[in-house]
Amino acid sequence: MLFCGINPGLMSAWTGHHFARPGNRFWPALHASGFTPRRFAPAEQRDVLALGFGITNVAGRATARADELRRDELVAGGERLTAKVAAYRPGWLAVLGVTAYRVAFDDRLARVGPQRRTLGDTRIWVLPSPSGLNAHWSPAMLAAEFGRLRTASQLPPPDRPG
Repeated sequence: MLFCGINPGLMSAWTGHHFARPGNRFWPALHASGFTPRRFAPAEQRDVLALGFGITNVAGRATARADELRRDELVAGGERLTAKVAAYRPGWLAVLGVTAYRVAFDDRLARVGPQRRTLGDTRIWVLPSPSGLNAHWSPAMLAAEFGRLRTASQLPPPDRPG
């Protein structure tokens, strides 16, 4: 599974860790949905590799808000992401942000959930942005959507710490 954020926020750029801003709900949703046996901190991002997850971004430029990105940055990011998926061949690509996905992959009609498009053998699922600025999705709703992806991907629940 390759999780793909839109771009680094300013806190993520400063720390070097994905989804590092305290109000970002990625790490809580990942745990609440059953992907991880406990809630990981952003500084532990490399530890999820052992669980079979990678993390990347569509665009590399850090911004305070994703809507500060230019269209050409998202399109170029979609091209880089396609190449990355071809190289690593994950079973699933989970793009966190429907608007960014629509622009990066020129799919105006994309909705949250599984997509018809694939990248080779890699299936695509669009998740809502976990940014705290995305007030349309509560933490419980985010966890439920992450859980739908986990179920569809047929990944077993991780071992719980004893």
